[in-house]
Amino acid sequence: MKSLNHVNLDSIQAFQEQAKKEHAKVKKTQIIEGEWILENGNCQFQAALKYEKGETVLKCDSPTFMGGEGTFPGPLHYCFYGLLSCYTGVFVTICSMMGIELKKVKSKVEGDLNFSKVFGLSDEPVVEEVRVKLFVESSAPEEKIKEAERLASERCPAVYTMTHIIKFSPQLEILKSERPSTV
Repeated sequence: MKSLNHVNLDSIQAFQEQAKKEHAKVKKTQIIEGEWILENGNCQFQAALKYEKGETVLKCDSPTFMGGEGTFPGPLHYCFYGLLSCYTGVFVTICSMMGIELKKVKSKVEGDLNFSKVFGLSDEPVVEEVRVKLFVESSAPEEKIKEAERLASERCPAVYTMTHIIKFSPQLEILKSERPSTV
C-alpha cells in the first residue's frame, strides 16, 4: 500500500480510475437521522452517524442563551468541526497526491456569528465571516504548498457548501399524536 501523510494513495488512484470509467461512482448520498430529546437532563439532539466500518452517536445541546443546558457541543461546533476537518483533510490529501511530505499540520477555524436573526430581532446574516488557517510544517517548496492550499479551497465539499447556493428542500410530515397537546 502506497501511503503518504496517512493518506492511502493506492485507494485514491483506484477510485479515480473507476470513476473515469463509470462517472456515477463519484456520486454519493449522505443520510443522517436524528431525534430531538424532549426530556430535560440529557442532550437535546442525537444522531447516529453510520460509516463504512462502524457507527458513532453524536449528541448535541444548544448553549444556554439558545435554550439548552450547554452540556454537549452545540450544532455550530459540529458545523465548524465538519468544515475544519473536511478542509484539512482535502488539503492533506492534495498534498499527498502532489508528493508533498508533511511533517506537521494543524488547523484552526474561527467564525463570527450574529444570532439576532435567530431571535427575530433583525435580518442580518447569522454567519458574518469564517476564517480557516492551516499551520504547515514541510520541507517542500512554498509554491507547491500554496498550490495545494489553493486547490483545497476550490475542491473542499464543506467550503463549496459555504460559497455556493445549494438547493435546500425541507419537508414536514406531521404524525398524529394519541394524546391531546397540553400547550
